[in-house]
Amino acid sequence: MQDLAGKIAFVTGGASGIGLGIAQALLGAGMKVAIADIRQDHLDQAVAELGGGEDVLAIRLDVTDREAFAGAADETVETFGKIHMLVNNAGVAALGPVELAAYGDWDWTLGVCLGGTINGIVTILPRILAHGEGGHIVSTASMSGMVPHAGAATYVTAKAAVIGLMESMRAELEDRDVICSAFCPGGVQSNIAEAGKTRHERFADTGYAVTDLARQNAGNFAHLFMTKEEVGERVLEGILADELFILTHSEFLDGVKDRAAAMVAAVPHKRPENHEYKQTFARLFRNPVHAAEIARQEKLKA
Repeated sequence: MQDLAGKIAFVTGGASGIGLGIAQALLGAGMKVAIADIRQDHLDQAVAELGGGEDVLAIRLDVTDREAFAGAADETVETFGKIHMLVNNAGVAALGPVELAAYGDWDWTLGVCLGGTINGIVTILPRILAHGEGGHIVSTASMSGMVPHAGAATYVTAKAAVIGLMESMRAELEDRDVICSAFCPGGVQSNIAEAGKTRHERFADTGYAVTDLARQNAGNFAHLFMTKEEVGERVLEGILADELFILTHSEFLDGVKDRAAAMVAAVPHKRPENHEYKQTFARLFRNPVHAAEIARQEKLKA
């Protein structure tokens, strides 16, 4: 989707932080944007910041509510005619030692970060395929999903799953003119630390009350992070270049290399003698989108 003018985007978590930055960039590229968010106060502020107008539609949405998600998609189509781009951006984080994680912490984090992404795909992908004009799906993962670290098991699990989901879908949908990208940002100025304010009662069970309070009292380092405007422009750049992985921070390079090297080192050299078996599975597990992405990135850097 190199020609974005006049196309329609649906952005979850779109009323603040990363989602708002992406919405700003897409509007600047000539798109019409529906911003969906669970907080009405953020929606009101976002509409004002985006300048309102006929190209912005604000919808209150809990991405874990599938019926409401379908209603939001229908409202977008009724207003703008179609949906060409889905940005699955809504996210939350429950952080702390894995042994303290209660079912509520797991269900909340996976329900929003992964479940919300799945709900977006099940709801909106058929609408994109139906109009036959092509499209793009960007799902916000995290460098935590690409370079896992201690103290964030629930979050890492959700974000790693989102990355794998986008890789799998990319291989399946690219030939049908729907591009899928995993957006993996590092530190960004966002409101994810306030996500607990909208944590539903059904996810109330937590073992992280003490650790979350300590995190909130640890100080505000937002001034060191990337702004939402910078992030929005980076995502737009990745969309225009059809990038599989949209990354933001070069300081993660060594971590990515170490993880990749650990995987390569773990592959056994002894292989089955059955030649047909080897050939079949070698083809099956070589994802063509990876080779294409390497070539794409080399071309961009040339």
